[in-house]
Amino acid sequence: LMLIEVARRIKECVREVDTVARLGGDEFVILVEGISSNEQDASHKIGMIAEKIREALARPYQLKEHEYTSSPSIGITLYHGNEESVDMLLRHADLAMYQVKNEGRNAVRFFDPVMQDNVERHDALKADLQHAAERDELCLYYQVQVDSDQNPVGAEALLRWQHPLRGLVMPDQFIPVAEESGMMPDIGQWVLNKACAQLACWQGNELVRDLTLTVNISARQFEQPDFVAQVSAIVERHLIRPSHLKLELTHGVVSADLNGTLEKMHALRNLGISLSIIDFDSVYSSLHSMKRLSSDHLKIHHQIVQEMAGEYSDAQLVQAIVDLARDMELDVFAEGVETDAQLAFFKQRACKAYQGYLFSRPVPIGAFEALLEGRVSSRN
Repeated sequence: LMLIEVARRIKECVREVDTVARLGGDEFVILVEGISSNEQDASHKIGMIAEKIREALARPYQLKEHEYTSSPSIGITLYHGNEESVDMLLRHADLAMYQVKNEGRNAVRFFDPVMQDNVERHDALKADLQHAAERDELCLYYQVQVDSDQNPVGAEALLRWQHPLRGLVMPDQFIPVAEESGMMPDIGQWVLNKACAQLACWQGNELVRDLTLTVNISARQFEQPDFVAQVSAIVERHLIRPSHLKLELTHGVVSADLNGTLEKMHALRNLGISLSIIDFDSVYSSLHSMKRLSSDHLKIHHQIVQEMAGEYSDAQLVQAIVDLARDMELDVFAEGVETDAQLAFFKQRACKAYQGYLFSRPVPIGAFEALLEGRVSSRN
């Protein structure tokens, strides 16, 4: 009944010579012909027609005894000649429509060539990423973690992509692509395996054998039913001490399935692996669930640390988080420390460990080990 009424309203907004079609589901396509040979004039007129359709579809629907409302998203593309295929025209209109949906719906948008360029770059990045691991293009950088005396206690393994043409690609550019395309579990397993191999190498080096290595775990990776078995197999394969491996979970991992998360966290703890929860500021209101988590550390996200500077309310939030963590017997870890003032702030609050540009940027393994050697030499 809803679809019939939508079709009726659309047909009332266009001429008899125009075409209204339903592609499937709740998606309709309208072909409006002979508007104008002038692009600017055509854009203006078709925009008015689309807005008329949007208003018509946004009115309430009385379907038998029920009233419904709809928030239509309309994408438009202009036909410029036979060099454009039907598939391409539909793709352009579809891109514009999804842009509207992503921005909140109930609007009209024309296709923008810049949007198409972004999509093509996204598709190219996705295609390259599918083969990045087998081509040995992925690598780990390491950022030192220190205690309150600035002695190294560990490192965080951070993923980078050394693309043959794009150069060094940062995670914020390709991790979302990996997440949406379902590649993240495989990439996450590669990271975990690579990090554990590095821990195995460190076991024979007095300089680094006591360091803990932190690995970020994505929600998709953690959700896998055999995730704990995967971790156990990798640890056994590399013969590392489990206590030197720390898995870092975001609140998104925790909140998705609390009972399932608890079961996996207990299993990981039983293996001897330590756990850290980040983005705790977003969990602050969920104290009841947090108290049940078997976490060892609580990491305050670098964004909170940065926003804290000069903002009294943010400093209060951090103080509340620190106090709460102490009550829950969790060690607090400050990430993104860049200034002496930030370091002093957390030292006053008995923070156990720190990470950030104040101590070192993420660097390749060779530079990381050289950094540690330099710290030892300077202390000696």
